Amino acid sequence: MNGPVRKQAIVFDFDGLLMDTETTMFECWKYEWRQHGLELDPATFFADHGGDITDERYRQLAAAVGSGFDYQTSHARRTAYREELNRQLGLREGVEAWVTQARDAGMRCAVASSSPEQWVTGLLGRTGLLDAFTAMAFGNEVPAHKPAPDVYQLALSRLGLAPTQAVAVEDTPHGVAAAKAAGMATIAIPNPFADASRFAAADLLLRSAADLTLKAALDRLLGEERCRREERNPMGLPGNDHREPGEQSPG
Repeated sequence: MNGPVRKQAIVFDFDGLLMDTETTMFECWKYEWRQHGLELDPATFFADHGGDITDERYRQLAAAVGSGFDYQTSHARRTAYREELNRQLGLREGVEAWVTQARDAGMRCAVASSSPEQWVTGLLGRTGLLDAFTAMAFGNEVPAHKPAPDVYQLALSRLGLAPTQAVAVEDTPHGVAAAKAAGMATIAIPNPFADASRFAAADLLLRSAADLTLKAALDRLLGEERCRREERNPMGLPGNDHREPGEQSPG
């Protein structure tokens, strides 16, 4: 029976995974709602898909404020506060160690994000880690955002790897769904607003990248893959064709 394929690359999501921009995004919108004496509910703030929903968020705010809402003033104030928060933002706990450990192990690192290129490279560039990624794929380059697999498929194409040769690391359920739809094994590290109970589709769930070394995480991931393979084929029979001699396939 064939064993799991050795992973040659690790593909990271960006927002909420490499950097906690989910928190700074929520905080800047919460700040703007409070300028109008309103409170923003985190339970309804985050979408179950990737991509830009800024216009929808402004429509919701405008509806809550009423006729006195001034979009230009609101947008300038909110984005200025977001930039202030992002200037203080670093990498999430354990991420830089994983990138270093991947390089030392001869693995390549990539990014697959639903966000546009300028957003991702601008923020990553501030951390000094941008050059560590040998391939990047962005939401502005693909027709469909996560949970569609498009951005992961583009990242794999740029790496020149099959899905089984890379592992994805994600912070949202729809990100995990995108990676799984692309045929990749997936490690989930939920962002602070993501419900850990919704990550059943992930192959491995961690609280933080600092919980395990990359090698330990990959070893555990490969162990999970091996267990699932054995559950599907407990007798170790070759392939999926268990017909008796002379039995024909339909059609």
